[in-house]
Amino acid sequence: MPTAGLWIKGCFIACSAIILMACSGSNSTSNDAPPPPVGVAPEPAPEPEPIPFEELYDQGVANYLGEFTPMMSEPTGSLIQHSFGTGDGPLCLRGGEYTMATREGTGDELMIFLQGGGACTSLLCQATSEAAPGIPEFGILNPDNAQNPAADFNVAYLPYCDGSVFSGDIDYDDDGDGIIDRYHRGLRNLSAALDVAGNTFPAPGKILLTGNSAGGYGTDYALPLVRKLFPDTPIELVNDSGVGIAFPGYIDFVSAEWNATAFIPESCDDCITPEGHLTGYHQYQLAQDSNLRMGFMSTKQDSVIADTFLGIGGEAFEAALIPAMEDIELAYPDRFRSLIADGNSHTFIQAQFNREVGGVVVSQWIADMLDGSENWVSVSD
Repeated sequence: MPTAGLWIKGCFIACSAIILMACSGSNSTSNDAPPPPVGVAPEPAPEPEPIPFEELYDQGVANYLGEFTPMMSEPTGSLIQHSFGTGDGPLCLRGGEYTMATREGTGDELMIFLQGGGACTSLLCQATSEAAPGIPEFGILNPDNAQNPAADFNVAYLPYCDGSVFSGDIDYDDDGDGIIDRYHRGLRNLSAALDVAGNTFPAPGKILLTGNSAGGYGTDYALPLVRKLFPDTPIELVNDSGVGIAFPGYIDFVSAEWNATAFIPESCDDCITPEGHLTGYHQYQLAQDSNLRMGFMSTKQDSVIADTFLGIGGEAFEAALIPAMEDIELAYPDRFRSLIADGNSHTFIQAQFNREVGGVVVSQWIADMLDGSENWVSVSD
């Protein structure tokens, strides 16, 4: 019996030691943070960064991204021509096939170029209705121009043929004969072409988003889609002669007729000014996207916009243009500049790339912007 008693006593001591060691080991390897002092609330989790243009995505502007792929992508010389066929997807104004082109450069930057060509509504229809193949090698699209700061950029070239400045999403049978007369498929054309750009050049170091005339207006609509596809890439936006001067009711009219109202955020009461201009919308875009800079270009009395499409005349256009550009720059002095030339001619980046305005050649003004130079300032004649 003493032997049994010693065994029981020894087992008790050993088991107790094992239990104490287990408890001690558990405590020594714990990674749990100590509880906060009594009465002190823990630090709240940081708020997630807001997503640029999230409201516009909720309103459906990006619904066609990823929906359409080219029927054919065919190498043609130094570029690839992408054709989308016909049907429920991309189409030109009168039902013709939509095509776009890409060209590989020697650098890692990407230029997305939106071509111009008028506009079409039930009141006035003067618009290009076919997508010309290829890439016209003029001005900023000329890879052999030594003065072209985007000469070595990869290029996604978007012809214009939808009559709705790349924004429309509606078809019209204007005469009621059961045959569609106007295919405003601009949003589908834009989305399909930008998908090609994203798939072809998935990781650019910088994006130059630009266009002239209708393509200048088109940069407004392309911007949130480009940002959706390239969430972290710096965007330099050059709007040539589509700067958003209008008159009361005009923007509402064309947006409704083209079914493009989703591009105006419902929360933005001042995106369209009482005078009918898009000044507030451009400020909204800059507020949404801190990785964005804008350069706007126009002549003071652009006759194509002021006379043909708006009908307000050159003097009224100039009276609205100058303060509108000043207002945007005042709100975003580090990320907005304008180039305003004398006269009533139309567009610069293809037709007048070597023109001097306020002592600076247009091509150099864009070069200063792309370089992030302190010489990039607003200029005017």
